[in-house]
Amino acid sequence: MRQLCAILVAGLATPPLATPALAEAPAPALGLELNTVTEAEGACRLTFLAENALGADLDALVLEAVLFTTQGTVDRLTLFDFGALPAGRPRVRQFDVDGMSCDALGQVLVNGATECAGTGLAPGACIEALRLSSRTGVEVAG
Repeated sequence: MRQLCAILVAGLATPPLATPALAEAPAPALGLELNTVTEAEGACRLTFLAENALGADLDALVLEAVLFTTQGTVDRLTLFDFGALPAGRPRVRQFDVDGMSCDALGQVLVNGATECAGTGLAPGACIEALRLSSRTGVEVAG
């Protein structure tokens, strides 16, 4: 009888083998997708989908970008002001690049953030959490 009790107690104290894994919190992310590039009256219009999953509202986001031609040469450096980006809510932002044909645009390189402001955000949080993608033929890198 003592042996049976010892076996039962040991069995109850041992965690089941099929314990579900604890869900890990997703890593903070700032998603930027180049969604479309379209010609617009002497300019190339870049449309971005921005998704702030940093866990805090962004009061301001300004990114320094380098635009490369399809031949790989630098066309220009510019700033893209995304403005305020609320946490957990996607936003669309458009930027017109004057004097550039969309056919000539080969790559957008995010060089850094000149402004990344939000309550509780560490310096460099926007660049560290940046996740870049493109639905176009134009590469986006950072």
